[in-house]
Amino acid sequence: MARKALVERSRRKPKYSTRTRNRCMLCGRPRGYMRKFRICRICFRMLASKGEVPGVTKASW
Repeated sequence: MARKALVERSRRKPKYSTRTRNRCMLCGRPRGYMRKFRICRICFRMLASKGEVPGVTKASW
């Protein structure tokens, strides 16, 4: 989990537009972010294995 202060600070409008940082909607993690789903890779894997992400299935062959 990200620190609450950093998550709150990232929600404010930055002084310069290049300073924006994408964060996971669930846990606030700034790294491993997937734009299409707006969550980090760890939360994505957890939700995908539960079947809660529509259109995503675990690969098996």
